[in-house]
Amino acid sequence: MKLAIYGKSYDKKDQGTIAGLFTMLGNRDISYCIEEQYLSLIKEVVPDTAPETFGDTVQLAGEGVDFMLSLGGDGTLLETLAYVKNTAIPVIGVNLGRLGFLSLVPKNDIEQALFSLQNGHFKLEKRSVLELHSENNLFAPFNYALNDFSIHKRDTGSMITIDTYLNGDYFNSYWADGVIVCTPTGSTAYSLSCGGPIIFPDSNNFAITPVAPHNLTIRPVIVPDSSIISFKVKGRGANCLVSLDARYHIIDNINEIAIQKAAFMLNLVKLNNQNFINTLREKLNWGFDSRNL
Repeated sequence: MKLAIYGKSYDKKDQGTIAGLFTMLGNRDISYCIEEQYLSLIKEVVPDTAPETFGDTVQLAGEGVDFMLSLGGDGTLLETLAYVKNTAIPVIGVNLGRLGFLSLVPKNDIEQALFSLQNGHFKLEKRSVLELHSENNLFAPFNYALNDFSIHKRDTGSMITIDTYLNGDYFNSYWADGVIVCTPTGSTAYSLSCGGPIIFPDSNNFAITPVAPHNLTIRPVIVPDSSIISFKVKGRGANCLVSLDARYHIIDNINEIAIQKAAFMLNLVKLNNQNFINTLREKLNWGFDSRNL
């Protein structure tokens, strides 16, 4: 078995965890390669003085990797999509961050997770990916997101108007601070904080969630993920922000943007003791009330 290891930051408090990971990999005879920039951060704890590395999808695909291991929080795991793309390499996240809806392996359970991977004690969840199209090729060459797409006003004052279309048919105009289109994976992220619904990963839907809408009858809407959702943005300000996951661009008000489901999906590793219902209960404290303790 071979792992590709990715992270985007390194905190000294995680030194023991990461050093322990490489010890476990050696003990289990698991080979690995490390993303180039991450290696420069953690080289003091890597036992191999010249480990195999990768810097893009082409290099990753040529390494014969079985799994991508993300070390960090959910934001780190989201960034693995830019490397994995359509290679179908499964991704598993070790949670060195906080909440961890996607990075589900606690750092104390890394050895058990490696055992499960080696022995096939896991399943793969296919997660939908968003693809963005725009007049000026925003986010090229990687115009994809695992969580969400959003349009948001840039100025602190006036709201913007977002004319929205489904499959070319006029749907609605949002007078708001912005609007979010999320996948089921992203339904527990920014959309949730704006009152959007939680969507089960296999639901084949997207959610359109307004951000602080001024037309008070507007509510989040679930649409089939076969829909092409397009937008025209206008407002008093000169420009606004468009984001894909954690990446963003500033656009002017005449841009036309369309979102649709990508032709590929991300394979997310779920160990046999993990499922979405348990994750919701644990992360959102459902079924817990301190008054009943």
